[in-house]
Amino acid sequence: MTPARQRPPQVVAHRGASEDAPEHTLAAYRKAIEDGADALECDVRLTADGHLVCVHDRRVNRTSNGRGAVSALELSDLSALDFGSWKTRDPFGGRTEEPDWEYGPEDREATSVLTLERLLELVADADRRVELAIETKHPTRWAGQVEERLLLLLKRFGLDAPRSPEKSPVRVMSFSARSLHRVHAASPTLPTVHLMQFVSPRLRDGRLPEGVPIAGPSIRIVRSHPAYIERLKRSGHQVHVWTVNDPRDVDACVGLGVDAIITNRPRAVLDQLGR
Repeated sequence: MTPARQRPPQVVAHRGASEDAPEHTLAAYRKAIEDGADALECDVRLTADGHLVCVHDRRVNRTSNGRGAVSALELSDLSALDFGSWKTRDPFGGRTEEPDWEYGPEDREATSVLTLERLLELVADADRRVELAIETKHPTRWAGQVEERLLLLLKRFGLDAPRSPEKSPVRVMSFSARSLHRVHAASPTLPTVHLMQFVSPRLRDGRLPEGVPIAGPSIRIVRSHPAYIERLKRSGHQVHVWTVNDPRDVDACVGLGVDAIITNRPRAVLDQLGR
């Protein structure tokens, strides 16, 4: 293994503090900021009326009391749904202890559908620097309109054209190389992350798609192919690993010198890192 980096990895809250609160809700992101996460991760999809919302699945069935595809629903339809109570019904992945979060139906904003605009406002209002990792979900019927709307929204917040990738508090992630190409072509200084579930044969030597500086391998890749992570690092790429919840995996990531750990449990990972 390579020597551990002197700087500790960034801790990124995956869909917010999603072990404790319902994923992609304002409650989850508030908790992540309170827990001390360095950055927040979110998935974005485009509604039928052109709004970017933070929802992972193509359909809302799993995380709300509604049904249907996000791309076929308008924001008003999504706003009428409950994105919080399912977490109370969830068995917490076999955990024996209750989460810190409790469902409060009176706090509608905290558990309603979350727009990316509202999440950007939350980050802007934080009393410290909080970065944002935005994943574009593909395939979708809206194709390139997702990236177009995303860049327009980032421009409203002055985040679309950072002076350099290193200075940017926002990065765009995707499994779709085409999505990342669209972003890079429109905003060359906005950092992009190539997410991967497996190692592509054409990229095994540590290369990434053109214009992409950051690799986003799954924790399964880290476990199975640690030498690949070393090749990425030797090639000069940052490495952001998802989704890292087991303490042994955290140790493995630190040992390999990864740059960011994306986790459902940011406070626990920060504690393990001694922060």
